[in-house]
Amino acid sequence: MAGGWAMVPILICSALALAIVLERCWTLRRKAVLPPGLIDEVREWARSGQLQQSHLDALTNGSPLGELLASALAVRNQPRELIKERIEDTGRHVVHRMERYLNTLGTIALIGPLLGLFGTVIGLIRMFMEVMAGGIGDPAKMAGGIGEALICTASGLTVAIPAYVLHRYFRSRVAGYCVAMEKQATALLDDLTLRPTATPARAPRRVPAPNAPAAG
Repeated sequence: MAGGWAMVPILICSALALAIVLERCWTLRRKAVLPPGLIDEVREWARSGQLQQSHLDALTNGSPLGELLASALAVRNQPRELIKERIEDTGRHVVHRMERYLNTLGTIALIGPLLGLFGTVIGLIRMFMEVMAGGIGDPAKMAGGIGEALICTASGLTVAIPAYVLHRYFRSRVAGYCVAMEKQATALLDDLTLRPTATPARAPRRVPAPNAPAAG
């Protein structure tokens, strides 16, 4: 607490940022968002028509990708535009949940240096007020006061820089997941709507019978 009472909000922000980073690292694991082999299994269900409500419930509760695919399967017998619209609506909700707490992390990265600067300014004001009241006195004590004031700035930057870097990292990871999920959802949409049509068999060509020889 050498930086004074202004260190309290900085320490709170650091603890909150650490909790968000740990939670997002666990939630945004690749195998938790994009389970390997899930799209192949779902496409096989769609082709074979072996779909039950239990399958859709398991997909919805299993992963963000599963929830997106389940939304398409729930309206699989509808026109392509309606299925696509359902996928887009569900995708917005899925992305919103994947970006949970990232705005808070970005806010911490923004206000960290400001809190440090605020603590430094308050400390310098207090020190100069003491100088005005009692004179310069001991220069070493004055230098120590300046050092204590600058502790707030250093602490704020120490919290803000990692928070900003991790905020950008999680944003880019979510963006990459969105592209991958869009690709897999499009593949399922094609399976549901672009069914191959059977080519009608061509009738055999009739060969005219040869003329019968005239009777002699």
